[in-house]
Amino acid sequence: MVRMSAEERRESVIRAATIEFARGGYHGTSTEVIAKRVGVSQPYLFRLFPGKKAIFLAAAQRCMEDTIQTFAEAAEGLEGEEALHSMANAYTKVIAEQPERLMMQMQTYVAVAAAEQEGDHEFGTVVRDGWMRLWDTVHPPLGADIDDTTTFLAYGMLVNCLVAMGFPPGHRVWEGLYPSARVKGRLEH
Repeated sequence: MVRMSAEERRESVIRAATIEFARGGYHGTSTEVIAKRVGVSQPYLFRLFPGKKAIFLAAAQRCMEDTIQTFAEAAEGLEGEEALHSMANAYTKVIAEQPERLMMQMQTYVAVAAAEQEGDHEFGTVVRDGWMRLWDTVHPPLGADIDDTTTFLAYGMLVNCLVAMGFPPGHRVWEGLYPSARVKGRLEH
């Protein structure tokens, strides 16, 4: 059996943490369940990350970076309506195929609000910086139009909420969204 390097193990922790935090949120997920999913001890987990908050933040940042990459790749070489529909199609495909990414996003927003209430502003700052990188990724292909960027991201958040609430594809609630923003196929939860 080939042993994993610390970096490979760290990546496996981020993947496992994404799945577990997506299910249980920050406060409802123990580091024990993450360690068990990865197949390591909690002490080993804490050799890779200084604590639960660091694990959650790494998973949240990975989720945001993956979303940014999805949009950047989908919009490459495109502008305006073509970019909009390509990014929307790519995103709806990702959340249909990897629902843990969507739920991790939703849990991240809840965790920011909770952290802010507890006086922890560092966490929110990191997440907001990621959101601004997301904004800056979709803004140019959408013609650098503030209204178009805001509308695109607003549709995305609506899609996130509808999927998180379990509205199936084909439900009448999707009819008001432009076709590329509609979730297609069967969503797994």
